[in-house]
Amino acid sequence: MTDSQTEAQTAAIVARGIARLFARNDIWCLAEMPLRNGRRADLMGVDPKGRVIIVEIKVQRGDLLGDGKWPDYLDHCDRFFWGVPPGLDRGPLDGADYRPDCCGIIVADGYDGEILRPAPLHPLAAARRKVEVERLARTALRRATVALDPHCAPWGTPE
Repeated sequence: MTDSQTEAQTAAIVARGIARLFARNDIWCLAEMPLRNGRRADLMGVDPKGRVIIVEIKVQRGDLLGDGKWPDYLDHCDRFFWGVPPGLDRGPLDGADYRPDCCGIIVADGYDGEILRPAPLHPLAAARRKVEVERLARTALRRATVALDPHCAPWGTPE
């Protein structure tokens, strides 16, 4: 197994734990959600009040330190979290470059997750939130339809 396969498996395990944490809190999310700016959120969800949450998952310190694109996600969510596995050095996330004033931290394994630092609310404009929630819903519905009938894949707007 290659390092990238191991990292992908670890990221999937972290995503599962975060999804379970969120589900218990009535937050429903979708993995690998494409954003309008060309980025792709590892997890994007909606809480019971309709607020949009994005989680960027990092499983290696080098990947965390080399990620300069993460601020691009902030324009698409009300709350932003870093999702990391247990044991990953979270020290850099407390530095000014990672804006702890606007980013929460979740540690998760394949069974559960825990919020170590809550993500402060930075509300989107209502019109922007509406667009993001509708895009998220349409993407989720398209995925569900294609899962039921793969012949539908060529139709509609692919991710």
